[in-house]
Amino acid sequence: MPAIHLPYPVLSLRAGRTARAHIAQSGLAAGDVSALPGAAGGPKALGLNGLDKAVFGWLAGETRERDLVGASIGGWRFACAMQADAASALDRLADFYTDTGWGEPPSRASVTATMRAMLEHVLGPEAGWDALTRHPHYRLTLLLARARHLGRSEARAPLFASLALAATLNGVKRRLIGACYERVLCHDVRSPLAFAPSDALPTRRVALDAHNIGAALMGTVAIPGLIEAVSLPGDTRRGVYRDGGLTDYHLDFPFARIGGITLYPHFGERIVPGWFDKALPWRRASATGHARTLLVAPSREYLASLRLGGLPDRRDFKRFARQDATRKRLWRQAVSESARLGDAWLEHLHRQDWALHVKALEPER
Repeated sequence: MPAIHLPYPVLSLRAGRTARAHIAQSGLAAGDVSALPGAAGGPKALGLNGLDKAVFGWLAGETRERDLVGASIGGWRFACAMQADAASALDRLADFYTDTGWGEPPSRASVTATMRAMLEHVLGPEAGWDALTRHPHYRLTLLLARARHLGRSEARAPLFASLALAATLNGVKRRLIGACYERVLCHDVRSPLAFAPSDALPTRRVALDAHNIGAALMGTVAIPGLIEAVSLPGDTRRGVYRDGGLTDYHLDFPFARIGGITLYPHFGERIVPGWFDKALPWRRASATGHARTLLVAPSREYLASLRLGGLPDRRDFKRFARQDATRKRLWRQAVSESARLGDAWLEHLHRQDWALHVKALEPER
């Protein structure tokens, strides 16, 4: 049943001040979109499958240079979107992720190998991944976190001690997480990186190329304790790199500096700066940085309608322990239902009825 026949809106549309004014006055065209952020969130990405296919199908109709800035699974979504057949690549990602079983308990080596196999299944052989650095229209940036001190270890005790320390320091001030992690922007050299943050977190820029694109794709999803960290070829600092969501979970970057509209297909209405901020509701997005952002997310009513009670989640592996067939069935249902999100997005574009539906972003700092 199309989304427009449901008794509730399936999309939540929220925008910064400048974006709201632009959309109210001029509507929204594909040519307006200059950047797309992609948040970390693991299997939640599967629940955006239909929305992603609709968004990137629409953008393909009006090409221009666009920054794609992804952390963790957000980077993988964008790598799919940059393929010649984006919809098929996004479907392969959803299918492989859904059908994967990790074992009880999964070893770090087995999970790493499975994620590597997933990437190769979705994008093809690594020999061709450098095409992501030469796309005619999209400029990809992948977020990684360079671990410091104890966080460099794969041994359980020091690794989890470093995470506990990072959480404690972050609770005092977000910038203090820099004692544990350095933000790394692995980027297309053609991007001016106008969105690059100028906050107090230590930040380094690394050019993406044919030699490091594979390591960067694996590193951006390298969850500590679950997936092995990576090293970057040619890195004179011999760094140990982990999931970019550690420093930048939902990418609270100054996207407004780019100009145009930053279109943000997201899992929810809140933009959480870093992974350790999830339980800190006072850590909110920057009003200035997101002045040009249009955030598009599943509505609360839509999420409640899913049999999972929300989008697929990494915790579902424990929730449905020894019931993997049930988990797979519910995840497939969430992927299938996400076509409603794409339908609703295309309907808004057709009607240009933004004034009726676009609200302000959550109360911002």
